[in-house]
Amino acid sequence: MINPVINALGRPFRLGIVGGAPPSMIGPVHRIAASMDRRFELVAGMLSSRPERSRSEGMAIGLPEARCYGSIEDFLAKERVRDDGVEALAIITPNDTHASYLRLALGAGIDVMIEKPLCNELDEARALQQLATSSGCAVALTHTYSGYPMVREMRARCLAGEVGALRLVQVEYLAGGIATAVELGPDAERRWRLKPERSGPSLVLGDIGTHAHHLVAFVTGQPFERVSADVGTMVPGRKVHDVAQVRFRLAGGTRGQLEVSNAVAGMSNHIRLRVYGETGHMEWQHSRHNELTIASLSGEIQTISGGQPMLTADAQHSSRLRRPGHPEGLQEAVANLYCGLADMMLARRGLPTSGASVLVPAIDDGVKGLAFVMACLESSARDGAVVKLSS
Repeated sequence: MINPVINALGRPFRLGIVGGAPPSMIGPVHRIAASMDRRFELVAGMLSSRPERSRSEGMAIGLPEARCYGSIEDFLAKERVRDDGVEALAIITPNDTHASYLRLALGAGIDVMIEKPLCNELDEARALQQLATSSGCAVALTHTYSGYPMVREMRARCLAGEVGALRLVQVEYLAGGIATAVELGPDAERRWRLKPERSGPSLVLGDIGTHAHHLVAFVTGQPFERVSADVGTMVPGRKVHDVAQVRFRLAGGTRGQLEVSNAVAGMSNHIRLRVYGETGHMEWQHSRHNELTIASLSGEIQTISGGQPMLTADAQHSSRLRRPGHPEGLQEAVANLYCGLADMMLARRGLPTSGASVLVPAIDDGVKGLAFVMACLESSARDGAVVKLSS
């Protein structure tokens, strides 16, 4: 079980946050999740790139006026000279700012939690990876679903060979937030995701395709080797991609199918992952995130849930509730990632850790996500030709 105590250094790490002003949903999620296990304390922020708004929104969540900044340069310069300056930075801004903000944070020697995708271009991702390595800073990537206890349970059982050698993987992430032409609405200017210059080369792949890609690699332990993809747009006149269908092979030879769309009417963050092996299969669904279904060749079907004593160490370590029937959710999953980042930070300081960092998506996963996006786009441009992922 996660023990809600402060870090081995005797206090929480000091956290700054960039982005997340209303109406952002993910801003409050990060702020609550970071503080949930007392591994971090939010002390400074730049909630908006507009200085007056950043000041008012920062003070509204309890930050002192002097630590509500209007630019990332001012933020880092002033925090660097403080004895109680930030030690970690959460970057939850639009995709096109990720690379520059991360580069500045690493240059300042600050550890980072960054929203996916890592950035918008593969070459840029590789350069950031090299910079992170040379700086020695910890970088964690917010692939939220890898923080759910039952996803970690699924991973542990899969790697232990519980369903035998893997043969087939199916993953889908379907949402309906842009099923209509929302870019023509009165709030279109705020919808940065629908602007390709901000969201990147493929909205659907960068936004939710990287989540599906990471789920598969995380649970199976096998990286993607090659893809055959059809990526496009379903809503007439739309400038960004809103659907992708991908056939893939993993490095271990496992076949797979991936389907993602954020323009499927009536769907709301429907995520399902199935892994089929020689002796059975396992299934996890986001709508029932506290359950894992396991089926065997004999026809026996077992559903296990959080809080049960049969859970593996990975799931137990990621759970806060000791009794079955009490589900944990999105904020707890993100909190597990923050616990992992805290452990990464402790490790680089030579202090004891809980071992959580081993399961936290890091900058290498961000590079792999961009390689997946670019391979899918190349394949789609070549009418679904098989494309190998860049190493």
